[in-house]
Amino acid sequence: MRILFLGDVVGRAGRDALTDRLPGIRARLAADLVIVNGENASHGFGLAPEMARAFFLAGTDVITLGNHSWDRKELVPYIGDEPRIIRPANYPPGTPGAGHFVAVLADGRKALVINAMGRLFMELLDDPFRAVQALVQAHPMGRAVQASVIDFHAEATSEKQSMATSFDGLVSLVIGTHTHVPSADHRVLPGGTAYMTDAGMCGDYDSVIGMQKATASIRFWRKLPAEKLAPADGPATLSGLLVVTDDTTGLATACAPLRDGGGLAQAWPTI
Repeated sequence: MRILFLGDVVGRAGRDALTDRLPGIRARLAADLVIVNGENASHGFGLAPEMARAFFLAGTDVITLGNHSWDRKELVPYIGDEPRIIRPANYPPGTPGAGHFVAVLADGRKALVINAMGRLFMELLDDPFRAVQALVQAHPMGRAVQASVIDFHAEATSEKQSMATSFDGLVSLVIGTHTHVPSADHRVLPGGTAYMTDAGMCGDYDSVIGMQKATASIRFWRKLPAEKLAPADGPATLSGLLVVTDDTTGLATACAPLRDGGGLAQAWPTI
């Protein structure tokens, strides 16, 4: 299976780049499954239903979220009717929506997609490791599904690496989101799980993690309330990772980063 994961979509620049370019990228990479983190799509904070629909029309199969899951209140009722949008699985019981989705490809192959959120320097939710473990055990690769992906929305690199180490050999991919900066440590771990500490963002990198530079930077100079943060609106880079898996075992055979357009050095997967 060829799985394309794209990092946090930030603001209009990221949304427009995704909807404009994803159809061509998906075709060129022959991606079987496309997963996009959409939690910053609406002005940098949350996801609106109409934005999710546009992502799906452009070729996204599953949308993951994170700590801004509920910033757009319209999503609360919508997520219950749209299982392809998943929020972190370690939210408490009774939270709207679900923390996982099993995508079924046109040829019948299945892929488990899990969203979880870290606890270091973030909200103290339920244990993400045990939440992920329960879902992985309920959908074993090679039997129930042909591939499994974990989007771990977390701040600390140590927590992300620990998630990968814990599930190496049990899932196809563990990929970090949330910090909006693509890491250079993409690789297949010893047990056969692909890993990247952070996928980066789909947005304008001439910014402070996707937000306009002047307003964001002044907050570090003055410990006073500043103007409301707003997304940068320059040319956007789509950042993510392409993973190729073995359908029999579900394990990764190769992975390579994608950086398309905008101001970052370009990277195109050749696997």
